[in-house]
Parts: sequence; structure tokens; C-alpha cells
Amino acid sequence: MIKLLLTTLFFIVSSVQAAGLPQQDAIPGGVVIVPLNVDTTTKPQVTYNKRKVMVVKEDGQWLAIVGVPLSAKIGIQRVKVNASGETSSAIFDIVDKQYPTQHITITNKRKVNPNKLDMDRIGPESAKIKKALRHWSEQSDIPFNFIWPIEGRVSGLYGRRRVFNGQSRRPHSGMDIAAPTGTEIMSPADGIVRDTGDYFFNGNTVFIDHGQGLVTMFCHLDSINVEEGQPIKQGEILGTVGATGRVTGPHLHLGVSLNDVRVEPRLFFPARQAVEGDEKE
Repeated sequence: MIKLLLTTLFFIVSSVQAAGLPQQDAIPGGVVIVPLNVDTTTKPQVTYNKRKVMVVKEDGQWLAIVGVPLSAKIGIQRVKVNASGETSSAIFDIVDKQYPTQHITITNKRKVNPNKLDMDRIGPESAKIKKALRHWSEQSDIPFNFIWPIEGRVSGLYGRRRVFNGQSRRPHSGMDIAAPTGTEIMSPADGIVRDTGDYFFNGNTVFIDHGQGLVTMFCHLDSINVEEGQPIKQGEILGTVGATGRVTGPHLHLGVSLNDVRVEPRLFFPARQAVEGDEKE
């Protein structure tokens, strides 16, 4: 018999931190690990904001690995759980985090205010990017043991409210690492190259699908060394650092998407040694 989770049950998510899983941070833009109170050998199906959620088994316990959007309301959030045809829900709590504002000057004004021809290009590109980020590959073994794709100075942290040439834009959805043009970029984990392309804002970009809605993205590349559909192993070179798209200099924009939510990349990577010039919290 399946033991269903009562919707009134509250999880203290900070107490769930299993080895080999992403770090947990129950904030907008964070990742929450939600234990599922179901007794079934078949993997439950979980959704959050109508999107599929990664589910893994750790020490005999089914866990939902949930990416929380920057736009999430503070307080209780809910995921829907379907186990062997029976529906229940699980809840978790989100606390507030205030992200600072970053002011950036872009010399190419079209990268801030695109013209009509630019917009005609941006529309189809946005659809292509969404398709890559929303792709779902059903697999049980998820490679969480990420390695850093490059070394370098952190020039932009996740979640910053971006102001380009005095105009507010969307918050920063990834992490910027400055490095010389031509620096080789390694794949952080095994996966499939889901898409590549040259995009108006992102420049030369590679998307790697690691399974169950976990996708890494690498933007502003100088060169791309892989192609769509190609299997890639951890440590293999996917391209080189460049300054394509909307940039102020050569760097890698590193993004992590989980259940079609761009989350804090550092939650998936080991602690790195700080270097001179790193952007501070």
C-alpha cells in the first residue's frame, strides 16, 4: 500500500542534505531537496509550477530535487506527487534573499535596445533556447559530481539585478567567469549536447543535457567544438572562451537550469578557491 503525504505536513528542508546531491538553499534561485513520503519501488512523478521535477533515490528514499525560480514568493511552496496513480502533495518553505544590483555599460547600444531586425532574429532564437532548456531525458543516474569548466576570476554572480546603460533588465541567470579568449572550456559532467548556436544576446552557446531536466549552458564562446546530439564526457572540451553576444569582455557565462528554472550554479559545483578580483557577495 502506498503511504501518501498529507498536504499539511511541513518538511524542514535544511535537514535533508545527502552526499552526492546538489547543495541545498531554500531561497529564490536556490535548490530544495524534498523527501517524498511514498512507499513504492516505481519512481513517483513530481511537478512544480506545472513542470516535471527531477526525482532520485538515495538510501532507499525518493527525493525530489526542485529548482526554485527567482520570482518565487516567500513562504510555502508546493509540489504535486503522483505515485502509482495516486496523487498527493509535498510542501517546503522558501526564505527571502536580497540580491544586489549591478550596473553595466554596453558600448553596442543595440545589445540593450534591439532594433526591429534584431527582434526578428531574437524571437526564433528564444524559442530554440527554451526548447533546449525544457528538454526532458528520463534517466535514473544523474551525474551530480560536477567539475568547474574553467578557472578564472568571478566577474558576475547569479541573481544580480542587471542595469544596462541605466535601463533595468532581467536578473543575471548564471555566473560569469572571466578568462582570456581561447581558454578551453570543459564539460562539467557527462551528458548530451542538446543544442548549439550563435544567439543575439548569448553569443556562441552550448547546452548540455545531464538528464531529468538538468541542463548546463555555456555562453559567449569564441569557438564551439561539439555538435547537437553528441554525447560528451566530463572533462571533454566543448569550446573556448570568447566575447560574443552582449559582453564587456571575454568571459564564460555558466548557467544551470533545473525543471526549466535557472538556479544558482554554485550549488552544483565544489567549493572553489577565491582569486584576486572575484566579485563578492
